[in-house]
Amino acid sequence: MPPVLTANVAVGKHWAGQATGILAGGTAGITFLVGLGLVVGLIRLVPGAQPLGLGGGVIATAVVAAALASRPMREGLARVVPIDPDSPVHAYALVLAVILFGAQLATIFFVDNLALDRSLPPLTLADVAASETPFLIMAVAGVGFYIRRDASSALQRLGLTRPAWWQISIAFACAGAFFAFGLGANALSNDWTPQVASQVHKTLQHIYGGLGDPLGIVALALLPGICEEILFRGALQPRIGLLATALLFTSIHTQYGLSLDVLAVLVLAIGLGLIRKYTNTTTSVVCHASYNLLVGAGIATSLVGVAIGAEMTLVAVSGYAVWSRRRPTTLVVP
Repeated sequence: MPPVLTANVAVGKHWAGQATGILAGGTAGITFLVGLGLVVGLIRLVPGAQPLGLGGGVIATAVVAAALASRPMREGLARVVPIDPDSPVHAYALVLAVILFGAQLATIFFVDNLALDRSLPPLTLADVAASETPFLIMAVAGVGFYIRRDASSALQRLGLTRPAWWQISIAFACAGAFFAFGLGANALSNDWTPQVASQVHKTLQHIYGGLGDPLGIVALALLPGICEEILFRGALQPRIGLLATALLFTSIHTQYGLSLDVLAVLVLAIGLGLIRKYTNTTTSVVCHASYNLLVGAGIATSLVGVAIGAEMTLVAVSGYAVWSRRRPTTLVVP
């Protein structure tokens, strides 16, 4: 957190370039040393990991992150994504995003995450809050809340605006569509990769088994829906782009291991990114939280018909609202 605050303080200062080099290079250097420690066996962060693969992946990630300390590299990247190559905040955000993605990717390939998760105690409400709150803090700190921006401009930068009624309708409609898609993806996973699907199901049941009561379901809906959307769709997407954000978001969901469910998460992440792009972060928060609530609570068989009817109504209302806003206005000349 202090490096993020330092990057914000450095914006516009004559020493911004030096700060960028120290922050980006230092963080990449520490990451490199961690990877080296994993390779030689001095560090054992994850039981059962393949040290050579995991450490090598972290080292490769550090090298890529270190390259972003170079201004010419950021200038080239600025042709693709809307970053300011001279901004310490943008540079450090890129470095952290690369390190997070690379480390998660190495973990997915060189750690048996499903077995590891089943060896840990089930999540509690405190665990969920502790794992999700840092996303929110990072987002707020990253946009320079009360350093470069006041509360109003910080909310605007994060896309946290009051949604129109039709945007809420779109959020609910998309949540229903995502839920149906998830059910279909789960069915395909059971048919095509039954053993992996069974392991994923057992892992998820173990992880979230202690949060099946109403309070737990609501917490699992709201905390990730709010904290993850504000960081990924609110803070990061406007800077690193929709697809890169979706890939980064997908990489943190290691509880699915190497399964078809990971591809389903990627599709949902792209969908949430499109909602953010064409509406605002508040709408994507509502959609994400609603989707999580549907997954947690489920739909009783007797209510499937009602759910389908409600979804069709929401789609129709949302479609009409979008169409009515986009249709040209005809001027009548007297």
